[in-house]
Amino acid sequence: GLCLLVLRLFIGVHVFLVSCALPDSVLRRFIVRVMCSVLGLFVRQSDPRLRDTSVRVYIANHVTQFDHNVINLLTSCNTPALNGAPGFLCWSRGFMELGVTGSRAELVDSLKVYSSHRANPPLLLFPEEAATNGRAGLLRFSSWPFSILDVVQPVALQVQRPLITVSVADSSWITELLWTFFVPFTVYQVRWMPSVPRRAEEPSEDFALRVQELLAMELGVVSTRLTAADKSEHLKRLRHTSPLSFMPGSQPLASRPRVPSSLAAVAPEEVRIVAMAQRVKEVLPHVPLEVIRIDLAQTNCVDTTIANLLEGRAPFYPESEEAGPDLPALSTSQPTAAFGIQSSVVVPSSKAATKQFAKSPVERHLSLQERKRALYDYARR
Repeated sequence: GLCLLVLRLFIGVHVFLVSCALPDSVLRRFIVRVMCSVLGLFVRQSDPRLRDTSVRVYIANHVTQFDHNVINLLTSCNTPALNGAPGFLCWSRGFMELGVTGSRAELVDSLKVYSSHRANPPLLLFPEEAATNGRAGLLRFSSWPFSILDVVQPVALQVQRPLITVSVADSSWITELLWTFFVPFTVYQVRWMPSVPRRAEEPSEDFALRVQELLAMELGVVSTRLTAADKSEHLKRLRHTSPLSFMPGSQPLASRPRVPSSLAAVAPEEVRIVAMAQRVKEVLPHVPLEVIRIDLAQTNCVDTTIANLLEGRAPFYPESEEAGPDLPALSTSQPTAAFGIQSSVVVPSSKAATKQFAKSPVERHLSLQERKRALYDYARR
């Protein structure tokens, strides 16, 4: 395997030199495609006659870090560099530098100027803006690629590789390249779809959503509303989440209270009950922790336990240091037992009830009703 990797690296250097030395033409693409086959990169396209030569913008789903290189073996196209350092590295990976480092509006204006020159090759854009494995769904398409021209051509891309996953979420392009050279082969299947024009007065967001739905149907996957930012946030959480958080029914690490070190050796089920009890304790600080644990052991649900405590189905004696002057001596099954504890529950309301005892009976009644509504709203949330 190591000898194969070294040999393919050597051949890969020659592929790079040949692609740089020869001008962009059908002969160059044919030679590079043959040499890539020796590297184990096989590219297949279904019915190339569907490719519209008059279209200036290709829209493709993003699977690997080398999708633009693979499609460039079939037809001449350019992909602008959105991220990464400019210079030799950007050029060697096959990206086009526009010299635009500002907002997306400036990028769109620059690409419009580029597309206005018919001598320039078409643009190949990836609206997902992040690579996926292509097996579950498509990330939400950004709208800016659909603001350049009114006609685009979708390109459905599928990648197959034996033994090793095609795209790893948190890997770099260098890691992907080494795995590509190490595995026996990687097959890229490119399917050209009919061109899609913009409808009359159709916003770019709706245009992007319509093309996303068409590509998802062609690939047989789900068209999701998850964005590249959601994927980045998910990867950050995975890096900072302990293995315990992946257990069924467990809470994310960011939402769980800190468990004392003395509970490190306790069974996972007990740790989960303790964590849930702490959440109930934050909402109802006057309720004894032992009562909360007993009820959680039966309900196994934070919301149900809170409702049982508020509505009196789980009787308890309030803790003296936490209880307020309005708390009853014993929680009963009457609905009014829930009204007595609201003074100890911090209710985030813009119209907080006053702490002072009003002189007028009408004001006292209105204050009581307001506190009841605030407690009900907080319990529902």
